[in-house]
Amino acid sequence: MKITVLGSGGWGTALSILLHNNGHQVTLWSYEQHESDTLRETHENPMLKGVPLPEGIAFVSDYAPVADSDMVVFATPSFAVRQTAKRAAAYLKPGTLIVSVTKGIEADTGLRMTEIIHQEVGDNCKVIALSGPSHAEEVGREVPTGVVAASPDLTLAEQVQDTFMSPVFRVYTNPDIVGVELGGALKNVIALCCGVSDGMGLGDNTKALMMTRGMTEMARLGVALGGRSETFAGLSGMGDLIVTCTSMHSRNRRAGILIGKGESAQQAMKEVGATVEGYYAAKSAHMLSEKVGVEMPICRCAYEVLYENRPVRDVLGELMARQKRRETDESWF
Repeated sequence: MKITVLGSGGWGTALSILLHNNGHQVTLWSYEQHESDTLRETHENPMLKGVPLPEGIAFVSDYAPVADSDMVVFATPSFAVRQTAKRAAAYLKPGTLIVSVTKGIEADTGLRMTEIIHQEVGDNCKVIALSGPSHAEEVGREVPTGVVAASPDLTLAEQVQDTFMSPVFRVYTNPDIVGVELGGALKNVIALCCGVSDGMGLGDNTKALMMTRGMTEMARLGVALGGRSETFAGLSGMGDLIVTCTSMHSRNRRAGILIGKGESAQQAMKEVGATVEGYYAAKSAHMLSEKVGVEMPICRCAYEVLYENRPVRDVLGELMARQKRRETDESWF
């Protein structure tokens, strides 16, 4: 199969290696020509140091290979998905499978990534989401990983499953594309909050509290927007939440640690040096929760810290002092 991967960050690069090793003809697209040149000349992505790029992968910075592709993988940051889809649309042939591996929610519209792509490319192409606990650094080194291919049409999800599945990359299918995409986006907000907790010097108890109640908020909003509650107990929900909240591979957690130590959100993101999706998702989650009337106190406090400059100790005290209640009153199972 001929596959073009749009986005040469760590994740797009790791998936390009995986797909190449699975026997596919892979082209990796970069937004900047110099990035493509660097990959071609060094056969290493600076974001995946020590992981060699196979000779058979082609490196480009134009959209021409999209026209000859059977599958196109969108691996850009969430803020670039719409622009990338708009430009790729002119090259896409009818019937091309599109796989979105970007985790995020568009800031102004509240749309999921597959919805954005659908808007820009039309109905001639089918769009599937691939998500789950999958640090690029580990996928690139062939560390065993499990993810979910999601589409209401399970035949399409199974095609993606067959394309990506390998001895070190296990792919499940799920018809709940809403829940899968929202889980992947919202967990970044909770991971950022767990990082803040770590940066403040708080303990494992606090992190467990944040993760568990954060999962409740994720599922609550997901169900209100049409997702299934059980999806949030799976790889794209709880699985992705665990890995993102506990690993130093997580840019969201690392940015949160810096914020917890007293840096501003902008300073923290600059120091991390790559896209911190939780920053953007916090704004989207706050907007969506207000729109559908779903209570999300952790995500709301994250929004206030990131966008309204509230001190983190103030919002922590507010969260701990909330009105008492039964845990099962808000059960998402």
